[in-house]
This record gives sequence, C-alpha cells and structure tokens, in this order.
Amino acid sequence: MNYEVSDFNREVVEQSHTVPVLVDFWAEWCGPCKVLGPVIESLAERHRDRWKLVKVNTEIHQEIARRYGIQGIPNVKMFVDGEVRDEFTGALPEPMIEQWLKKALPSPHAQQLEVALRHLEAGDMQGGRALLEEVLASEPDNVQASVCLARTWLDEDPGRSLDLLKPIEPGTEYHDSAEVLRTIAGLFLYLDTPENLAEDTVKPAYVQAIGHLRQGAYDLALEGFIEVLEMNRSYDDDGARRSCVAIFGMLGESHPTTKQYRRAFSNALYA
Repeated sequence: MNYEVSDFNREVVEQSHTVPVLVDFWAEWCGPCKVLGPVIESLAERHRDRWKLVKVNTEIHQEIARRYGIQGIPNVKMFVDGEVRDEFTGALPEPMIEQWLKKALPSPHAQQLEVALRHLEAGDMQGGRALLEEVLASEPDNVQASVCLARTWLDEDPGRSLDLLKPIEPGTEYHDSAEVLRTIAGLFLYLDTPENLAEDTVKPAYVQAIGHLRQGAYDLALEGFIEVLEMNRSYDDDGARRSCVAIFGMLGESHPTTKQYRRAFSNALYA
C-alpha cells in the first residue's frame, strides 16, 4: 500500500479531525528509517480501524519537515484534531511502539467519558458510574475511566476502589491520581476495621481524622493528621504524612484548604 503523502493539509491536518493520523517522517538515505518503516506499516494495517498512516519523505517535502521542526529521523508524530498530540524519534522496537500508541491515541470512547464526567460534576453519581462502567467494558485498559470510577466507589466501597486501581502502574498518565485514591481508600477501610491499626496513644486522633476525611471535612481531617504527625510520625507507616499529601493531591495546590494547611504541615514535617 502506498502511504506517501500527496496533500499534507488534506491527508493529515484535515483528516486528523476525523481519525488520528500517524505521520512517519523519513528519507531514502536513512538506515533506521528503513528498519522502522515496515514495522509502522504493519501496525497501520493491523490498526486501520483506529488510525491512519501517512509517510513524509523529508528530502522531497523539506518545507513540511521545517514546519514541524524535524531535526532527526525517523520521526513519528501522532496528529489529532489538526495538532501534534505526541511523537518519538528513532527506530523503536514494535512492543515499545505499541505502548506509545496506547498513550498517544485518544480513547474511542472519549466523548462518552466526557459525558460521564459531566454527570459526576453535576452530582449524578449513578449516571456517571454507569457510563464509566460501559467505557471500561469496551476498553478495559482505559486508565482515566478506571480512576474516575474508583473515585465514585471511594465512600461506598473503598475495597472496590482499590481493585479498580490495582492495574495502574508508575509512569502512566493517571498514576499520581491513583496513588491519592489508594491512600484514601486504605484509610477508609480502617473505619470498618479499626482493629487493624496498631494500638497507640495517637490512634483515636488518627481514626477521628479519617472519619472527618470521609465526611468531607478536609480542614478537620488535616488538623487531626498534622496533630498525629507532630506526636508520632512513624504511626501507621508514616500514615499521617501520606494522608495529608493525599488530601492536598485530591484538592489541588490552588484549593484554599491546601493553601491554609500547607505551612502547618511543613512545620510538623520538618520540626
């Protein structure tokens, strides 16, 4: 099949508004390009329902190469909605390209995911959850859907949240969010099984702080965890520090509660 570009604007920029377009910038004199080319073409045939391949010979189309800042080849760029979404340079092996594609390609259920998030923002937990479960049924490795669904179960069933978060590994886009939810889900489990916490003078304050967290009283939760941090930092494997970090991560650095308690947390941490 001939993948060589004839009209870059039509075949790449315009077409990428309908389907993702992977562009392979190459040249005849480039040895690594000749290694990568057949691999990319094989993947294009295998995934023709997900994305299209266009090849650009940089010797023939020098103006296009300059426009997109090509300094080394082979260079592969993924175009989505007329823009470069992601790229790599060099002749990567096929398994690494497959991993890159998982990250670079937009989810085929992106629109459904957006609708689910709007349901959650509006307080419609059941509606949002149902849509997220549909997305995961069709696309089990959709990390964003897994994290969002895990958050919907955080209060009702923290164990289920942890199960949903298990596959999310370091280096993935939503790993930090998953770590926040893992920490909080683990804390909520203690409310059902406080006997799993070691006996200590700080235990009552620690459990009370977890209770405040579950009720959404973040200021009271932070005050409690900071108190435990000051009294016994090592309790529950540095649990008070991890809890504060999780709350800050969930609220975001610009949230007023985060700003209010950051200094007290730092003072307790480095006292």
